[in-house]
Amino acid sequence: MTSKPQKPNQLQIEIPADLTPAYTNFAIVNHGYNEILIDFAHVAPGAPKTRVHTRLVLTPYHAKLLLQALGQNLAKYEKRFGEIKTQRPDLPDRPVMGFDPSLIH
Repeated sequence: MTSKPQKPNQLQIEIPADLTPAYTNFAIVNHGYNEILIDFAHVAPGAPKTRVHTRLVLTPYHAKLLLQALGQNLAKYEKRFGEIKTQRPDLPDRPVMGFDPSLIH
């Protein structure tokens, strides 16, 4: 009698039809010993302030997995659509955004 190898359990993910996506162009990343916090917001051009609309709280382990997944997906994106340029000489007065690594102190 032979047994077939069992497939590992697959996670079924449901995305609700009424899910509202949240656009973000600003993020603040903080951390403590046990967690990484990422606050997301949308900064409108010329607006003097914004409000955080989403906060992710991850373990450092899951944050590293998220970083790897983002890196892999961005590499695939750039392979298909070309390099994403973060330095734009044509925009010398670009607004300061929370994704900018130069803001990290």
